[in-house]
Amino acid sequence: MKRMIAAAAVTALAACSPQPAAQAGSAPTVASAHPVSGLPVVPLTVITPQGSHTFQVEVARSAEEQAQGLMFRTKLGPDEGMIFPRQPNDVPSFWMKNTPLPLDIIFIGPDRRVLNIAARTTPYSLASVGAVGLSSAVLEIPGGRAAELGIGPGARVSW
Repeated sequence: MKRMIAAAAVTALAACSPQPAAQAGSAPTVASAHPVSGLPVVPLTVITPQGSHTFQVEVARSAEEQAQGLMFRTKLGPDEGMIFPRQPNDVPSFWMKNTPLPLDIIFIGPDRRVLNIAARTTPYSLASVGAVGLSSAVLEIPGGRAAELGIGPGARVSW
């Protein structure tokens, strides 16, 4: 009889115990991966005098990922792009070899402000386009999108 009362008491206490968050129905936040590249996708916001705009961008961190970039890609949505963090900061240059889509290549300074933009780059071109100064990142978005959204030098970028 004492064992039954003890078991009932333990069961009653367990039923009143707080549940861990995962058991209460909340799921941990997991970064999504792009279905083509497999790279992590993060939100990136550009703030201009006209307002802010958020893109979903693939993050190319390694040298191999950055060398691949958006080569061979035939689709890129209007609010998609790729960010190339530069560690250490440098003065990067890019080309469009094996890239069939025109892109706006946006060079971002260490203060997270746009330095300059190579707008509507020519697909497959081997011409080099570069930053006008030290860059902490480079953002590629669909060609012409920067002008559509009023993105220019001095715009703030956060991701």
